[in-house]
Amino acid sequence: MEQELILKPDALITSKTDLKGKITYCNRDFLYYAHYKEYELIGKPHNIIRHPDMPKTVFKLLWNYIQNKQEIFAFVKNKNKEGRFYWVFANVTPSFDANHNIIGYYSVRRKPNPKAVEAISGIYAQMIQVEKNAGMEGGIRMLEELSKKTGKSYNQIIFEMQMD
Repeated sequence: MEQELILKPDALITSKTDLKGKITYCNRDFLYYAHYKEYELIGKPHNIIRHPDMPKTVFKLLWNYIQNKQEIFAFVKNKNKEGRFYWVFANVTPSFDANHNIIGYYSVRRKPNPKAVEAISGIYAQMIQVEKNAGMEGGIRMLEELSKKTGKSYNQIIFEMQMD
């Protein structure tokens, strides 16, 4: 059985990627929780720490937001080099040059609200089942229905779950 690694309250995991999602910078907290050495991460795709329990739809939505010059909030289950998992509350933003062209992406992750993790785990499990039957289009429809049902945007739902 996998062991969970709980982030310390003051943990602040940060990283930067290029336009294709390859890691160009990671801080000490990133290295600590991911259990990688810096040289093992620089130049590697950020999904090196993606846990298989994460629905593909969440990352599709994330890329849609940041490529459209918008920030996004998400709860993400990561796995470290030893196979342990850890949840984060992530904020991902595009980085711009002086002409407002996207030159990379910046992510800050912190300890998630445990109640939110409990709730989102169930939603993600349902989403993975939907993806198996209807692909990412089904996952996107599921998120759209959630937004419609609550009358809130995806970011608003996620942010409020963290603050609750």
